[in-house]
Amino acid sequence: MQFSELKDKACLVTGASRGIGAAVARGLGGCGARAAVHYRSGRKEAEGVAADIEAAGGKSFLIGGDIAERGGAERIVHEAVAAWGRLDILINNAGDQITRCPIVDTPDDLFDRQMNINVRSVFEACRGGVRQMRRQGDGGVIINVGSVAGRTGGGSGSQLYAGAKAFIATFSRSLAKEVVADRIRVNVLSPGVIATDMQDRVSTPAQIAGAVATIPMGRVGTSEECVGNVPLSLQR
Repeated sequence: MQFSELKDKACLVTGASRGIGAAVARGLGGCGARAAVHYRSGRKEAEGVAADIEAAGGKSFLIGGDIAERGGAERIVHEAVAAWGRLDILINNAGDQITRCPIVDTPDDLFDRQMNINVRSVFEACRGGVRQMRRQGDGGVIINVGSVAGRTGGGSGSQLYAGAKAFIATFSRSLAKEVVADRIRVNVLSPGVIATDMQDRVSTPAQIAGAVATIPMGRVGTSEECVGNVPLSLQR
């Protein structure tokens, strides 16, 4: 992954301490970008990602915080802007399925947690990102990470997660039309079944095997395979 136009661009990747976010942040570092690495609890892992970014020729900055808290995601955007002086690329990767649960057993608290971490966080970060990019006057890129579950409904007990990711897809399409005149481009990345900590936590081996049976390649994807598919080019 070598996109010369990414060199020195100011970036923020949420949920970048592991999985897809970590792989994308490392990819940005390999292109010479300045990548703010956000984490919630995995500071040690985030430090490792930051070290890899620096070793690859990029620059890094750590930002801790819980995006599920009201105002948390927008604060993280502000911290990235304070560090870099601007924001060229915002990648809203952080999210979580939390758990699988049948609808009749789903408590209100779980609904709130799923929406806060997967929906509110993206809305807040996009609001802060658009405000900053408009102030800059020269555009920017926002990439929201959805999921194939947003189209298929996901597996058993995934209705809240799938619904949240469907929101991300529709919200992003609407936002793209709203901000295109500002030279801000909005895209959605919708991975399929990817080998991540979250997948291991919420899916049984039997569920993963069932998903693999539907995949023509006969295997799950990797976080690194998502990096080359992220539309990072700043050409607008």
